Amino acid sequence: MTEKLTRLMLVEDDPSIAEIAVMILADIGGYEVVHFSGGAEALEGISDAQPQLILMDVMMPGLDGPETMVELKNDDRYKAIPVVFLTAKAQFHEQKAYLQLGAAAVIVKPFDPMTLSEQVEQIWLESRV
Repeated sequence: MTEKLTRLMLVEDDPSIAEIAVMILADIGGYEVVHFSGGAEALEGISDAQPQLILMDVMMPGLDGPETMVELKNDDRYKAIPVVFLTAKAQFHEQKAYLQLGAAAVIVKPFDPMTLSEQVEQIWLESRV
């Protein structure tokens, strides 16, 4: 049986997007969500957050999403955690590049708040196969 998804880490530098995502994922999805506003902050806090799945913005100041994911995937403690990119870069070739880099999935912004939790759950289930 697949482990139930309960803990998420959100890495998003836009406070309004982060606020909406945390509210949706916690209130509708029932997830425990730990938010970090950037890649470096996420790398510092991941051991305390203990996420099962990471939702990460692509474009952030400092360490961007892909750079942060590469750092995580190079660490044996975190390389198995699925990373889902949140991005406004919706071009097929851009999404394909993120998947080839190791992302579990890409969710395009603006995301639908009513289906975000369902999307995350589906990605989690597919990552466990």
